Amino acid sequence: MLANPVLRLLAGAALISFSPVFVALVSVSATNSAFYRVAIGGVILTGWMLATGGWRRPRAAVFAMLLLGAVCFALDLWFWHKSIIYVGPGLATLLANFQVFVMTAAGFVLLGQRPTFAQLISIPMALVGLGLIVGVDWSVLSSEYRLGVIFGLATAACYAAYLLCFRHAQSLSRSKPTALPVRELAIVSLASAAFLAGVAGLEGESLAIPTLKDAGWLVAYALFAHIFGWLLIASSLAHVPAALIGLSLLIQPLLSFGWDVLLFDRPVTPPEVAGAAIALVAIYLGARQPGRNRAVG
Repeated sequence: MLANPVLRLLAGAALISFSPVFVALVSVSATNSAFYRVAIGGVILTGWMLATGGWRRPRAAVFAMLLLGAVCFALDLWFWHKSIIYVGPGLATLLANFQVFVMTAAGFVLLGQRPTFAQLISIPMALVGLGLIVGVDWSVLSSEYRLGVIFGLATAACYAAYLLCFRHAQSLSRSKPTALPVRELAIVSLASAAFLAGVAGLEGESLAIPTLKDAGWLVAYALFAHIFGWLLIASSLAHVPAALIGLSLLIQPLLSFGWDVLLFDRPVTPPEVAGAAIALVAIYLGARQPGRNRAVG
């Protein structure tokens, strides 16, 4: 693993930027690709813990919170993968990162954390950026495109809910701030896979993988996005200033938008480029936390 924590953070963000690319490349349904991401990732993480003797039974309260987080995470992936199909990897990932605004609202409502001036101005900035990307006249967009935007925003809400549950589970488990929550992610992954398998059944979708090529893409998706990328990011967070974390993680939506243009020939116009830039700045401002621009731990 890279010794420099900043390089680990950047490498992790770059790896997870390929997540929507994998989703767009496979020929299985959006629900199935989400299922295999967490199922394969969960099995590998669980096997790793069992092989290294790192498994410890969680407390009941921790397990319950992780299960709730798993439902939120499964919905997050379901909405996001649908959004990728309808509006492309770039915009779907950009919309998913709007979770920072949901987190700001949740912090104010649930924890009484007053938003900073930068966070307040980031919200209208994000809306302006989104308006430039999708266009001012909503009615001229196709029904699938509109649904993709709505699903992308639903992704942001579900992802924020997942993060809140996951953080609360970590606080209940009383684990060290520098400890990698491999056990927690394994539990969430396997529980999310079970939930998504049920959703696939309700949708009448088969979990069969049609080709070896699809199987290869799905394994790569789980390894690079769900395991390697996450571990690189998680292992660096305690050693990098908070402001740099927010800035570095913007690489994910930026690169995802770039892969959409380069790999899938997404047409872009100057207003879309300007809108994406404004939205990225807004996400960065929304992610900044007051009084924490120093190394953690």
